[in-house]
Amino acid sequence: MTDSPAEADEADDADDDSADEAGAVVAETKETSDSDLFRQSEIAADYVEGLLDILDYDGDIDELVSGGRPMVEVVGGRLQPLVGQRGATLEALQELTRLAVFRETGSPSRLLLDVGGYRANRRKELAAVAKNAVEKVKEYGESVRLEPMSAFERKCVHDVVNALAGVESESEGVEPHRRIVVRPAP
Repeated sequence: MTDSPAEADEADDADDDSADEAGAVVAETKETSDSDLFRQSEIAADYVEGLLDILDYDGDIDELVSGGRPMVEVVGGRLQPLVGQRGATLEALQELTRLAVFRETGSPSRLLLDVGGYRANRRKELAAVAKNAVEKVKEYGESVRLEPMSAFERKCVHDVVNALAGVESESEGVEPHRRIVVRPAP
């Protein structure tokens, strides 16, 4: 069990090999009902709407539950400043929003916030990066180290690599320089 939304995110997205932690996250997810998850997305949407009002930004906000996670998507023009360089501002806004949910519910949230479709587009880019790394590993038989990435980005790459035969991936390093190494499977 985690103590804060930030720790919940790390338990969710971290690349640890510990089966105990993974089991705890799965058990926590199953215990959270869809109505609880949707309630988290509603709280988050209200919080994000308040931020948009303060910043005088226009955007449509969608609240949903997908893949056992509460989600809030903000769409509209002129939202790039909310994403920031390489999604850094978006990550910070997501943490603030998770804290707002935590304050309201008393429980950590695995909320995923997306602005202007950034995460969906980044997933596509990362899938291409992962496939390229896999091709190099298969062609040369040597490990490939990728650039440092956020937990969200690493999870996207791990998902792609783990779906392919003959290769495996592992994270190494310490935040903010944590990176993925793709290597031939034993």
